[in-house]
Amino acid sequence: MTKRLSILLTLAVVFVISATAQKKFSVYGVGFYNQENLFDTCHDNGKNDYEYLPTGANKWDGLKYVNKLRNMSRALADMGTDMLPNVGCAIIGLSEVENENALKDLVAQPPLAARGYQFAHIEGADQRGVDCALIYNPSLFTIRNTKLAPYVYDLPADSNRATRGFLIVSGTLANEHVTAIVCHWPSRFSGSYYRELAGKQVRVLKDSLLRDDPNCKVFVMGDLNDDPVNKSLTDCLGAKGDIENVKPDEMYNPWYKILTKEGKGTLMYNGSWNLFDQIVMTPNLLSPKGSKDYKELKYLKPQIFRRDYLIQQEGKYKGAPLRTTAGGVWLNGYSDHLPVVVYLVKEQQ
Repeated sequence: MTKRLSILLTLAVVFVISATAQKKFSVYGVGFYNQENLFDTCHDNGKNDYEYLPTGANKWDGLKYVNKLRNMSRALADMGTDMLPNVGCAIIGLSEVENENALKDLVAQPPLAARGYQFAHIEGADQRGVDCALIYNPSLFTIRNTKLAPYVYDLPADSNRATRGFLIVSGTLANEHVTAIVCHWPSRFSGSYYRELAGKQVRVLKDSLLRDDPNCKVFVMGDLNDDPVNKSLTDCLGAKGDIENVKPDEMYNPWYKILTKEGKGTLMYNGSWNLFDQIVMTPNLLSPKGSKDYKELKYLKPQIFRRDYLIQQEGKYKGAPLRTTAGGVWLNGYSDHLPVVVYLVKEQQ
C-alpha cells in the first residue's frame, strides 16, 4: 500500500447516502496558531529582539527555547486530530515566528518531523523581527509559489514604520488550487484605522488571486487583532457571518457566530473572550443550502482547538490560555492565543 493511499484511507469519512449506495469522502484540516514570540536565542542584525536573548528581559536561554519548541510542536501536531487522529492538519498558518532558524528547529521536533512537515517563510521588515509563516504536510499539500506582500501605510507620518506583511502561499490540496494569505494585522495599540487598512489591502490581494484563477480556493488566516464583528473584517475585508448573505466578491467568516452566539474566543482579556484568530474563506468553498455535492473541496466546520494543557489551570488567570511568560515570569506554557481549525471535505473519485 502506498503512503498516499494509506493517508487517503485514514482520511476517509463514510456517509450513507441510501440503503444501497455509499460515497466516500476525504477530510482535510486547515489551521492557524499564533506562536507567541517563538524567538531563537541569537540576535538578528537590525531587529529589536533584545528581550529574547540570554541577557535580555526574558533571559531567553537555550533551556527556555528548547521547551518552547517542544510545547509548540506538541500543540501543532495535535491540531486537527479530533477528526483526523493520525494525520492532523494539512496546512497551518503561523504568526510571531522570528526567522527561518526557528522554523527549522520547530519542524525538526519529533511530533512534526514524524509527519514530514515543511515550512514556507519569507523574512519580513517587522522591527521586532516577528514574521508569518506556514507549515504543511507535503504528502497532502504541494506548494506552487510563495510571496510576501508588504503592509503599505498611507499616512506620511507612518512611512518609516515597518511592520508585518502578508504571506501568500499558493499550492495544491486535494488536486485543487488553494491559497492561504497568512496575516498578523497591526496591534490594538495602533488603533482600528490600521487594521481597517489591512483588511482593505488583503481584500485587494484576494481579488487579484481570483482574477488570475476564479477557481482558486482562498483562505485569509491569522491573528487579525480584531473580532469578527469589527469593521476591518465585516466591511473592509468583506467577511460575513451568514453563509446566505455572502456575495461573490465577499468572504465567509465562520467565527462570527461562535463569538456572538456561543461566547467563545481564542484569547482572554480582563476575563472576557476575544476571537482575533480567524480563518475566512472565499464563497467557492461553500455548498449551496441543502446541497450534498462535494465533488469539489468544500467547507465542513470550524473548531477552536482546546486541550487542557493549553489552559491555565489555577491562579488569577485560571481558564485563560497558558502563556510562555507572564509578568516577567516564565510559565513554560504555550501561547496567549488558542489555535483554530477549519475542516474541508471532498468526495473521493
